[in-house]
Amino acid sequence: MNHESRREWIKWLTWLFIVGLFISGATAIPLQSELDTLAKFLGGTGSGFARWIFKVRNALDNTYADYPFMAYGTDWLAFGHFVIALAFVGALRDPVRNRWLFLFGMISCVLVIPYAMILGGVRGIPVYWRLIDCSFGVFGFIPLWFCWKWTGEMEKVRA
Repeated sequence: MNHESRREWIKWLTWLFIVGLFISGATAIPLQSELDTLAKFLGGTGSGFARWIFKVRNALDNTYADYPFMAYGTDWLAFGHFVIALAFVGALRDPVRNRWLFLFGMISCVLVIPYAMILGGVRGIPVYWRLIDCSFGVFGFIPLWFCWKWTGEMEKVRA
């Protein structure tokens, strides 16, 4: 792969990661309406997944009815995703100079796994849901690894 082609792939994968972070954050804001929609879609199915969704939706409905300010926590979760996504604009501008962002992102993706497994267990989150959370780290790691690898190769050529 030539230098220009590699740079285009890095840009495309970085955009993919930024958009993924943005969408992930944006979905944390309308959580109650999203769960209502998902619960309606699932109907009365009795699968473990559906039971979990209904349980979370009911807990959220009850909590938000009495304590609407609790939604502020997921608003801040979304904000964190947006700010991290914004940081990766530096990698779009100069991926070699800002190569450290890819390493930072990979470390963060790896840390999602023990974080979700340990704290999810402490909070009573079902294992299958924790695995879904872990998948964000796994799927986020892949494009970042390619970007990190390719910027390392480009850095050697620059030197």
